[in-house]
Amino acid sequence: MSLLQRRVFLGQTTRGLGALALAGLLNPKSSAAAKAKGAIELHHKPRIERVIWLVMAGGPSHLETFDYKPKLAEMDGKPMPESITKGQPIAQLQGQQLKCLAPQHKFKKFGKSGQEMCELFPNLGEVADDLCIIRSLHTEAINHDPAHTFINTGTTISGRPSMGSWITYGLGSEAKDLPGFVVLTSQGRGGQNQPISSRQWHSGFLPSRFQGVHLRGKGDPVLYLSSPAGVNRDQQRDAVSAIQKLNDLHNGVVDDPEIATRIQQYEMAFQMQASVPGLMDLKQEDRKTLDLYGTQGADGTFGANCLLARRLAERGVRFIQLYHRDWDHHGGIRNDIKLKIEEVDRPLMALIKDLKRTGLFDSTLVVWGGEFGRTPMSQGGSGRDHHMKGFTMWLAGGGIKGGLSYGATDEFGYNAAENIVSVHDLHATMLHLLGINHERFSVKFQGLDARLSGVEPCRVVKDVLA
Repeated sequence: MSLLQRRVFLGQTTRGLGALALAGLLNPKSSAAAKAKGAIELHHKPRIERVIWLVMAGGPSHLETFDYKPKLAEMDGKPMPESITKGQPIAQLQGQQLKCLAPQHKFKKFGKSGQEMCELFPNLGEVADDLCIIRSLHTEAINHDPAHTFINTGTTISGRPSMGSWITYGLGSEAKDLPGFVVLTSQGRGGQNQPISSRQWHSGFLPSRFQGVHLRGKGDPVLYLSSPAGVNRDQQRDAVSAIQKLNDLHNGVVDDPEIATRIQQYEMAFQMQASVPGLMDLKQEDRKTLDLYGTQGADGTFGANCLLARRLAERGVRFIQLYHRDWDHHGGIRNDIKLKIEEVDRPLMALIKDLKRTGLFDSTLVVWGGEFGRTPMSQGGSGRDHHMKGFTMWLAGGGIKGGLSYGATDEFGYNAAENIVSVHDLHATMLHLLGINHERFSVKFQGLDARLSGVEPCRVVKDVLA
């Protein structure tokens, strides 16, 4: 085929992309159907339609939240047995005398199932029978950034797609005027203010339209989204349409997939100018709902972001990720973790109850946890260091067996010891609930079949499934 023929062919076939974007305005139903279609056909019947992943950034201590260890209380201040720690990776305690630190708060049993949790979770305790607490997680990275990278992408290598990008690439999204993958962040009191890199929600080698969009909880939700002063919506539509035509013509010459992405993203940005203000307007919620979450409106708190997560779920967003920072307790853990639990306790309960009230609970997977746990050994006498060998997360929602405690760490809370669950197992289980066989969901990259669940053997944790 000659260069001229190729240009004519590409020009005629790609010109429809701009028309498709415009058709989305004229026929929202057909646009929503197009956006909902993903790259793969489902491998089996899905149990859920979406995921809300709640990230307690910094590494919450399992020993002060969901994994009580009487032996550790008994050994408080005494040397940690060398048989457990010898030769093991330790972050900041290298060369120091390792002493046991007792759990800093009491635990109690909640719900008919008797889920054992820290007594500082009275509100979450109201929905304890909906939680599946997994106490036997382990990960492969001991410092924050690589650990976040691993739990988000399935590898410690930067530049790979995040799980939200994998899922929206594979399944598409039902949201007609919002991205399929949305990220919200919040910050509170106590702990160290660890940074969160935007590459944790990047699309990696997948098309860039699948990367997460960070919505700010207060102020302008998306920077530069609003039209300039003096420009009305009709004028903005004219400008976007003109840009789309230019991109379409250029794409007919160079055939660049990223130009097709740019065409779609310009259209999405235009749609978001109308949809995002309505999404963020929590005045539409009644006082009872606002009180349930413990928020007055879109104030950037974890409570407000949990309410926004429910609103995003209602609008068809496929993957919703909330980061709540400052769980890095190298010192003063007794007081500081109390502050953190107070910030999340009511909103976590509210999110589960509200998903039930709105009929979304059975079609949503809710995941709570951090990038790793904390050491049974003390740091500076009052804190805990990073820990990767054993920690806790919990699941709730569609397809999950509520009221279940699964797996266990050893008597010190150091090693995952019973029904051990890897991060890849967790990813495989999430994909299974979405109707995806993780072994059949791959993308060719640098000559290899790359997968979210990695290339090493992993499993769907069927024991936690209803």
